Amino acid sequence: MSDHEGATEAQPMLHGCPLTDSHGQAVVHPSRTQYVALLKKLLDSGYAMCCDLTAVDFLTHPGRSLPDGVVAERFEIVVNLTAIASRDRIRLRVQVPESDTNIASLFDLWPGTEAMEREVFDMFGISFDGHPDLTRILMPEDWDGHPLRKDYEIGRIPVQFKGSHS
Repeated sequence: MSDHEGATEAQPMLHGCPLTDSHGQAVVHPSRTQYVALLKKLLDSGYAMCCDLTAVDFLTHPGRSLPDGVVAERFEIVVNLTAIASRDRIRLRVQVPESDTNIASLFDLWPGTEAMEREVFDMFGISFDGHPDLTRILMPEDWDGHPLRKDYEIGRIPVQFKGSHS
């Protein structure tokens, strides 16, 4: 038996969080408790631009690839950062359980996330603790439900075209 037989390679980590690769881009998988501390470290190390913050509902696709030790939850917050000087990019994927759809706001670190977090709140029902104005941004205030959740009823609004004789 060789020295390497039966041994497994250790999971790469970044600031205590599992690190994977997706088509050449670094992907970090922090827990919700590691989320803000990790992002502060990334901001301090040059990731000055938050390009995107969104969510994914994996209700109908639970079998996604995650590193060892990361438990798949129904929702996932996805954050994409860029270090302008070095042109490096990094993605964060944070698991958010259906039973507790709260996560910290990034507004204090990147004020430009204000609208992105409101959109995730509006479309998925995920709340951002510490957000300055967590209100709907796309749907009317009295709208019931969150349209991008996989269990949201598909509705139908009849479209009337100008000049049509229907």
